[in-house]
Amino acid sequence: MQRIDLNDYIRTGEGANGASYNHRTDPGIMLKLYFRNFEAARLELELARKVYDAGIPTPEPGDLVTDGEAVGIRFRRIDGKKSYSRACGDDPEHTEEYAREFAQLCRKLHATHVDTTRFENVKDRLYAMLRENPFFNDEEKQRLHDFIAAQPDTDTAIHGDLQFSNGIFVDTPEGRKRYFIDLGDFCYGYPMFDLGMVYLCCCLNNEAWTMEQYHMSNAVARRFWEAFAREYWGPDADLDEVEQMVLPYAGLKVLIIERDTHRCLPEFHDVLKKTILK
Repeated sequence: MQRIDLNDYIRTGEGANGASYNHRTDPGIMLKLYFRNFEAARLELELARKVYDAGIPTPEPGDLVTDGEAVGIRFRRIDGKKSYSRACGDDPEHTEEYAREFAQLCRKLHATHVDTTRFENVKDRLYAMLRENPFFNDEEKQRLHDFIAAQPDTDTAIHGDLQFSNGIFVDTPEGRKRYFIDLGDFCYGYPMFDLGMVYLCCCLNNEAWTMEQYHMSNAVARRFWEAFAREYWGPDADLDEVEQMVLPYAGLKVLIIERDTHRCLPEFHDVLKKTILK
């Protein structure tokens, strides 16, 4: 594992598990440094390489590094990139355009068949998170398990944390290029398990959180969702029906969020009590 000097990097962002950095002098390098759980960095690098090799549009993974305290992964930096959430925050008048682009990227992902011997089934991943979650009782866990088990089985790609900040694009002389980032939960299975996160980010957070995390108001986020849904499911899709269909899967995303934050989020438990646990 290569030793780096963190002074050579500029901090650019922060998430639940770590922080991101750009190299000060080399525009081709970005760093994701983990706050804790060094083993997670190694596992994410292995997964990132498999995802890249499978042809999913994502920045090329590099090597595992340490500053002497934390462990991180270096990736090939997409210079000039912007996330779809940041684009909407900076340019809300074009929110619908960005949402349609993101939906097209997601539809292509969800139509991509993968080698199931190289990736985890989304159901197995959710079962494991459900077992480890301390915020549901045994009866609730069984009912959630039964719901997950009853969903269709497919061999198509799932991002695992499909929020609009994890889709990025960059304009080049050859045209706009689009990528997925933060694929540490990548797996395969029924796309609805992915789409719940899109709805959650757009429609289930409070205003302060949406502004802090996604740089936009809830009204703009709602516009994003409506344009996304019409592009993903078709222009004649009944948005009320789509929301009722996707809501249980949005509630299930609490398993990822509580895994990462180690705290109970009652507002998302309420979503499950109105759907799967009612």
